[in-house]
Amino acid sequence: MALGSETIGRKLLWSIGLPGLVVALLGVGHFSRETRQAVHEGTHLEALALAEFVASTFILPQAPGAAPHAAVADVLASDTRLFRSVEDLRVLMPNGRIRWSRRPAEQGHPHPEAERLSATGPETARSSENGTEVVRPLGGPECSGCHPSEAAQRMGVLQVRLGQPAMHRQLQTVFRDALGAMVLFVGILALVTWLSLRFVLTRPLKRLSEAMGRAESGDLLVRADARGTDEISRLGAAFNQMLARLTSMKVEEIDTHRDLELVKEKLALKDELEERLRELSLLFDVARSLNTTLELDELLSRITRLVVERLHIPDFSIMLLNEEGMLEVKHAWPQDRGLEGHIFAVGEGACGRAAQSRKAVYLPDLADSTSIFTRRGLRGTEQGSLLSVPMVHAETLLGVINFQRQETASFSGEEIELFTAVADQAATAVTNARLHAETVKLTLTDALTGVPNRRHLFQRLDLELARAQRFGVPLALLMVDVDHFKRLNDLAGHRAGDETLRRVSDVLRTRARKVDTLGRYGGEEFVLLLPQVSKATAFEVAETLRRAVAEAVMLNRPGLPGGHVTVSIGVSHYPTDATTQEALVDCADSALYCSKRTGRNRVTAFEAGMEMHPGRERSITAPPTDAPTTPPAPAGIAKA
Repeated sequence: MALGSETIGRKLLWSIGLPGLVVALLGVGHFSRETRQAVHEGTHLEALALAEFVASTFILPQAPGAAPHAAVADVLASDTRLFRSVEDLRVLMPNGRIRWSRRPAEQGHPHPEAERLSATGPETARSSENGTEVVRPLGGPECSGCHPSEAAQRMGVLQVRLGQPAMHRQLQTVFRDALGAMVLFVGILALVTWLSLRFVLTRPLKRLSEAMGRAESGDLLVRADARGTDEISRLGAAFNQMLARLTSMKVEEIDTHRDLELVKEKLALKDELEERLRELSLLFDVARSLNTTLELDELLSRITRLVVERLHIPDFSIMLLNEEGMLEVKHAWPQDRGLEGHIFAVGEGACGRAAQSRKAVYLPDLADSTSIFTRRGLRGTEQGSLLSVPMVHAETLLGVINFQRQETASFSGEEIELFTAVADQAATAVTNARLHAETVKLTLTDALTGVPNRRHLFQRLDLELARAQRFGVPLALLMVDVDHFKRLNDLAGHRAGDETLRRVSDVLRTRARKVDTLGRYGGEEFVLLLPQVSKATAFEVAETLRRAVAEAVMLNRPGLPGGHVTVSIGVSHYPTDATTQEALVDCADSALYCSKRTGRNRVTAFEAGMEMHPGRERSITAPPTDAPTTPPAPAGIAKA
């Protein structure tokens, strides 16, 4: 808004000052041109008249005994007002010499432009910025009285040149002064106009704009300056009235909202405090008891005992949704009926309908209901009432809790709400138990490949190494690295890299024994523990795994020749190479680095000295004497 008001002021300033300046400049230019033209024409006529006057003096009567044309010489030498503007006045003889001149020193000398002047025919006048020149030939019948007829025809040439008249210079000075005065006047006018616009228009608009900006930001208490009677003041007054109305409406809205909140709180307190106090106390005891354990089986047993003892339910069963999406009975009371393990489909019977609708299903009289419990013999008698409540947590169905009594219509509305709350508490406890079990699993399992992670791997390595030391049995460690994994990620993307790691881990896991431990060491590296295996056998196992990966794992990606993914493997052995966990891992790592430095897609068994210069040994490290030599990679297998 402030920038807009400044623009309005500038536009008004230019709309007033610029047209006036242009009109004044055009007027001064026009009058200057007209004046110069009038002075130029006057000078031209003056030069012609002066030349006519000088030429007429040649026919004046000559005094007896006087020098020829003495009057002409007197006229040329005179300094009257008539000749003040004359710069050059000469009479040239036919031979080009100067006969008379206002400058006596020139008389008798040839004129530098005599040829041009003698060639002039009739009288000519030429004007320029520096003056006006008139050339008039002398001679004719009027000269025949004193001169022979032939000589009278060509007596010579009269040259008259007038310089720039003083009036012209004076007019130029006047117009120059007038132009300066006009520019000064326009500048003063523009300054006065700018100041007027600033104080009369720009500043009020800027203050009004600032007030509008603050109101837009939420400050409804701001007010615009409404002093004065002009349009801007009236606009500010109207804006203030609008803000006052908006402020009143906002206050009314806040008061109404506060009153509504108070009414809601009072109604909620009135309804809940009387009806839920006992239930909340019971739910608190149930929640406290359920949250004391995170083991799922123990939790289900505790829920069963709480329902039977605290809620006085003689027949009870709790169902959980299994992996196939079926409801399976996990715990039931009484325990001697053999209900555990029974499976129901979602939508089957009262419990299935409760799971399907995720709402409690109440059967007040089982004798009048075609209940799945009766058909399958899952209750003690055919009489009584049944309440099936789904266990739902965060919109996720977990299972169903079934409450059953021997009496018909034995569940009141308040009890149904209470049992629903108990089911919600049980759902939360079951969710926490499952989250705990999953968290424990995640702390030991790599999320991408599903194999043990580094933490679990080193725990098993400690255990296996301690067992090997105690019973004196060997232990081999294979460190597997996917070749050129970074290039694979760059060419095919990280999703293809993750898929490669999963497929490599699947190949390694399917070919490992049950007693072996496969874990992800980090990045694209895996570690395989082989208990009770010699170094030669470990080398053969590693070679088998290398070939299996090269044959099974393929990716059709540009830049991967043949589409094969290969691995490099380093082998270390206890107690041949190392006796501690750190040394055993370092030896396998050095052997792996040797495999990668010597071409990749190969198996290298650790040898002494590799940890000092990894990768500088012979291209393929020979295995122990009882192990076969690593064969070359099959044709078509890329060193990816």
